[in-house]
Amino acid sequence: MLILVAPGQGAQSPGFLTPWLEIEGFRERLEWLGACADLDLVHYGTEAGADEIRDTAVTQPLLVASALVSAVTLFPHPVDAFRRIGAVAGHSVGEIAAAAGAGVISAEQAMVFVRERGRAMADAARREPTSMVAVLGGDKDTVLAKLDEYGLTPANVNGAGQVVAAGSVAALDKLKSDPPEGARLRPLQVAGAFHTAYMATAVDGLQRYAAAITTKDPRTRVLSDLDGGVVHSGTELIGRLVEQVAQPVRWDLVMDTMKDLGVTAVIEMPPAGTLTGMIRRALPKVETLALRTPADLEAAKRLVQEHGEASPLENNPTWRLVIAPQAGTFRRGDAEPGAALAAGTPIGTLVSRRDDLPVTARHGGTVVEWLVEDGDPVSPGQPLVRLHPEVSS
Repeated sequence: MLILVAPGQGAQSPGFLTPWLEIEGFRERLEWLGACADLDLVHYGTEAGADEIRDTAVTQPLLVASALVSAVTLFPHPVDAFRRIGAVAGHSVGEIAAAAGAGVISAEQAMVFVRERGRAMADAARREPTSMVAVLGGDKDTVLAKLDEYGLTPANVNGAGQVVAAGSVAALDKLKSDPPEGARLRPLQVAGAFHTAYMATAVDGLQRYAAAITTKDPRTRVLSDLDGGVVHSGTELIGRLVEQVAQPVRWDLVMDTMKDLGVTAVIEMPPAGTLTGMIRRALPKVETLALRTPADLEAAKRLVQEHGEASPLENNPTWRLVIAPQAGTFRRGDAEPGAALAAGTPIGTLVSRRDDLPVTARHGGTVVEWLVEDGDPVSPGQPLVRLHPEVSS
């Protein structure tokens, strides 16, 4: 199984898009997405210095556009991607690119949303001095206890001995003078404490925009940063993208889900390298490719041919399915074929190594057929029951 991933803020470097402009059509697509974001993304991706592209309001649209335009280069006919890509994921803002890649929103919607996200987060960051520090190594429980001691949030839990602490500059200074045993600290060049309560005002503003966005249900699995679960509702995914702004990024749980899915290869969209590095450490048997320049395209196309397989959602109307959000053992409820389920009705429980998770018929409908039996082991994104969208009266 092949998964495509998109990186988050901090992955960018000056001039990283320069070689990509040599590809026919790349500049024009980038200019169009830049127009949607009201930014000269060609300039920021090729000529701008490190300080310019560190600006949150610039960085976020630049990263999303880079992932989307390079994906079209890899899949000139995007519909083909749904037949080869088993799942998509993105780290923080990269999840917006993943949502567009899965067909939940259009590229243009993604750019308007990320434009407002970047502006709102930059505004929230200016309200008081906050920042983020990577905590590398050390025992995870010890690290988390130390962060709690100083009122800091584990804003990114990235696995492989990497936690990003976020909070007030004063609290981070205390952490620097008293780091967790066995860990080293690396300050991050960011504008504020992202994925913490300091971003609450950004969430409030984005909720209004999200309410106006028309979505479709994804055509392949989307792995959510909030809990590593598979999301198959477009409206739920947009809600999670908003909520994620002030909630920790659980990339460790995303990689756990990759393992449960049996992923065999991962391609990271440009500016690539950060996520594939994490995945190599956490899942050493998985073949990874960082798509840094057009010179990597041939190797990427080879991975697509060797590891690509369609998601189980590709040939099923996703609005008729209820799927497993994560791996586990499914305990069926008592709804039989023909039963009418109101929206939000529980259909069973997913028993996993993490917890017992109730599974609901989010949109409701009439049960057409069960696709699993009581007690069956299920994988993330596996269809559980097929529903007809109209509930019988």
